[in-house]
Amino acid sequence: MPPEPPSLRPAGADRRQGAERRSRLVHALVTGSFRPRRRGHRRHDELRRLVDWHEARWLAVVMLILLLSTLDAMLTLALVAAERATEANPAMLPLVHGDGLEFALWKLGLTGLGVITLTVLARHRVFGWLRAGSLLYLVLAIYTVLIGYELSLLP
Repeated sequence: MPPEPPSLRPAGADRRQGAERRSRLVHALVTGSFRPRRRGHRRHDELRRLVDWHEARWLAVVMLILLLSTLDAMLTLALVAAERATEANPAMLPLVHGDGLEFALWKLGLTGLGVITLTVLARHRVFGWLRAGSLLYLVLAIYTVLIGYELSLLP
């Protein structure tokens, strides 16, 4: 049945039909992944808004960062256990000497939260001049150097 013309509809009448689409989180995530509605900004004044779709390169960079972060956690635990290195981050120091699983979960959780934030803001400028996406490349480069350094400390 076609919707009523606006002139015949009472003022304030609800035109929506069916289930509330925002209440179906998994469906919304899957639909937004395969048929995104907002791939870019429509107008110049919308540059501050977020988009639903991000370039595939950000997925590759994020996956590499998380992989290197996992490798960093394993190498850190191994080097600290062998007394060949110490944890330089004072916030993570108590976790290294405690349960290794807790250290790894905190490390990956914080890294994941950071890269998700940078990915969402990838097109935006931080500090007024630097794109947040560039910070993802910087984090990837730092992790690459760090892994190289840790590998050189292994016996």
